[in-house]
This record gives sequence, C-alpha cells and structure tokens, in this order.
Amino acid sequence: MGIYIRNAEMSDARAISELMLPLTRKYVCPTCDASVHDILLDSMSEKNIEKYLSANSSSASYDYVVAVTAHDEVVGVAGIRDNSHLYHLFVNDDFQGKGLSRQLWRAVKEKALANGNGGLFTVNSAVNAEGVYLRFGFKRTAGIRNRQGMVDIPMVLALDGRPTV
Repeated sequence: MGIYIRNAEMSDARAISELMLPLTRKYVCPTCDASVHDILLDSMSEKNIEKYLSANSSSASYDYVVAVTAHDEVVGVAGIRDNSHLYHLFVNDDFQGKGLSRQLWRAVKEKALANGNGGLFTVNSAVNAEGVYLRFGFKRTAGIRNRQGMVDIPMVLALDGRPTV
C-alpha cells in the first residue's frame, strides 16, 4: 500500500482539515441535525486543527498521527484528546477497507498507553461508524443520543493489560 503512520506536524493542519471536511459532510452531517453542521465543520477547520496540534492549545491536550503516502499525501488521521478520548479518526474513501483505521487507532492508543493511560478509552462514534469501533473492542455505554442536534453513540474500551487492537 505504501502508507506509513507518523506524528502529525503543524504543517499538516491544512491537509488534515481537507481530509476531514468532505468525509464529515458525506458521513457525519447526514446523521446530525442541520443546526449543528456549521459548528461541526468549523471544529475541523485548518485554524482549529492548528489549535489541536499546538502544544498549549487549551486546557485539553491533543495528540495526532497521520497516515501518509510515499508522496507525503495525508490519507488518514487519528487524534486523541486528554490521552484517553478518541477525538478524530478519518480515512480517505480510496484507502478505506485496508486496515488503515486500525493502524491509526493502534498508533494513538499505543502513544496514550506510553504516556500513562491505564487502559481506558472513550469515543463518541458517528452512527454509521459504530461497526469500526466495535471491531476495535469498544462497547456502547448508552444508545444513540442527540445532544442539541449532535447525534452519536458513546462507547468505551477497557483494556485488561494485554496488547489488543
């Protein structure tokens, strides 16, 4: 496949945003109320991705990895917030179904564990992405919820000390 995973850099902010925005429009927005589309998309703007990538962005800390081609084209991204919450996981349509989301998840999970996470992870899954997270071992903590128009499924993964993916 010629894809490798590396830590995201500030210079990747535009490419990350350009990857996430059309995928969010295609897969996430249709499952949420129209009233939150602009808020959701704005959270993935280049400016906001730069904030996530900066060391002192806010009270929350973020860690991102990207999947890149041999030509350094960003085709996947995963971001974890506060060393425990899978915040973003996106793979370009042309590269889906090849295990890339699992590789991205594994990379941010291993970094979080190395940084002191005790083995507990959460994610707010898009309705149509639940199957991916179930395959990673996440379990629902509640049903589909609608929080002021944002529709998702809260999930958790508790590792038992064994390296699992």
